Amino acid sequence: MLLDVTGIRAGYYHGSAVLDDVDLALPAGGFLGLIGPNGSGKSTLLRVLAGVLLPWAGVVRLDGVDMTSLSRRQLARTLAVVPQDTVTPFAFTAGEIVAMGRHPYLRRFGGLSPEDQHAVADAMERTGTAHLTSRSILELSGGERQRVVIARALAQQPRLLLLDEPTNHLDINHQVEVLDLLYDLNRTDGLAIICVTHDLNAAAEYTDHVVLMAPGGRVHAAGVPGDVLTTEHVEAVYGVRVHITHGSGRPRITPISRRNLLPKPVIPEASP
Repeated sequence: MLLDVTGIRAGYYHGSAVLDDVDLALPAGGFLGLIGPNGSGKSTLLRVLAGVLLPWAGVVRLDGVDMTSLSRRQLARTLAVVPQDTVTPFAFTAGEIVAMGRHPYLRRFGGLSPEDQHAVADAMERTGTAHLTSRSILELSGGERQRVVIARALAQQPRLLLLDEPTNHLDINHQVEVLDLLYDLNRTDGLAIICVTHDLNAAAEYTDHVVLMAPGGRVHAAGVPGDVLTTEHVEAVYGVRVHITHGSGRPRITPISRRNLLPKPVIPEASP
């Protein structure tokens, strides 16, 4: 098992626990969707998995090794993170941004080696960003910028990619573009992925395993999308009525507005 998470309890300084007894597992080459309502601990769990936030209890193992025993350089050569919001206040070019992903491999006073340059070029080629190499990151569209950030993560040559709502703030075209890219990286390159998303239909369509978090930071359900994204589970966790179909072989979730549950108003007939 590439990633094995057992009994994680975690939170922030002087606060109550955000995560409570969380277990999950991800095999090499797996694609896991992490879903749940706001406040259920999804982003906090991703920080724990990235080694940024130390858990109060429990253990995270990479290839059977306790993550806390690994150096930052070792972690960065195994996993890469695409955060929800990437702030770039300076006008770095897209090529410079992607080259930053080679930091775990650089010697203290050395520049990019031919191997580093190849890794950067390959990452940009796979993400369709090679033509943006000389463009300022500040000039790019949201979709282009997100693909550049993913390219930077790929330049680390990780085995595991962690993403926190990668399609947030993107229009529908760029959402599909980014999700298709992740799917191709998973299926073609064997890159293991954990993706936090609020889009239940995206989780159902692209992932092969789903973990549904509930308020209070506990795992409500875990398994293949068809077993987790059921009317019972979704309504229990989100508190909203839904209609679920399986026409494509994968569940499709449609929220039911309260206005559709109200009786239709009776319009009196006009007097003759």
